[in-house]
Amino acid sequence: MNQTRRTVKVGLVQMEMAISPEENISNAVGGIAKAAKRGAKIVCLPELFTTRYFAQYEGVDLSEEEKGAFLERIPGHVTDSLCRAAIENGVVVVGGSIYEKADDGLYNTSAVIDADGTILGTYRKTHIPHDENFFEQHYFKPGDTGFRVFDTKFGRISVLICYDQWFPEAARACALMGAEIIFYPTAIGLVDGIEQKEGDWQKAWENVMRGHAIANNVVIAGVNRCGREDRMSFWGGSFVVDAFGRTMKRASNKETIVVHEIDLDHGAEVREGWGFFRNRRPECYSKLVEKVR
Repeated sequence: MNQTRRTVKVGLVQMEMAISPEENISNAVGGIAKAAKRGAKIVCLPELFTTRYFAQYEGVDLSEEEKGAFLERIPGHVTDSLCRAAIENGVVVVGGSIYEKADDGLYNTSAVIDADGTILGTYRKTHIPHDENFFEQHYFKPGDTGFRVFDTKFGRISVLICYDQWFPEAARACALMGAEIIFYPTAIGLVDGIEQKEGDWQKAWENVMRGHAIANNVVIAGVNRCGREDRMSFWGGSFVVDAFGRTMKRASNKETIVVHEIDLDHGAEVREGWGFFRNRRPECYSKLVEKVR
């Protein structure tokens, strides 16, 4: 007897960011609706989608007025807008990330909203970069939520944010906790005057996440911004990788909405066949939690 497979369509909203936060919120809400009309049930936005990528500037002390233009409480204005969009379209919303103002500091935070408009929780970016044009330690505290899995109406998902993508431990932790899909809201691109000496950055960006998909037998979705912002050209290229590392869909470098149907049962089948989890040797991995000198 044939068993019905568990499938779900995911939607990735690849955006160019305007100067106005309200315009960006409106575009994001419109993108959620467009993805839903194409059948998406889980829709993800890019990192810091309410604003231009301000972290490309080092040592800029923003005034309270300037920060107030895009700093947000959770719950707050942005999450209220996303909750309404979730209800109106009957979709789970992965709220990219926003510049969160919390009682104990400022964070780069993603809110996950179920299809009934309930905020299931938040994830704060764990790994914070600090190098040329990505001066995020000037703006964000390291996240304190730990890695999380959210039980949504349409599947068990995790969120990791941009620089987290370079750390295999993060994806492994989410997979071990039961994530079926890992979303990576991202803001990454090329910088004027900086050569890609190591090789093609975009290929490395996609390839490292393809490796996470294979090693952990989970679907990976990277959701990037696009367009030109001062010295930076964001390459877009949002993509969906299946649970054995096949890139199923990839966007261009323009504003677009990627919708793709994924098979949630495929990951469990691959994991059973290849034995990546049952053959682990945790007693051998103590080096992973030692500090690097």
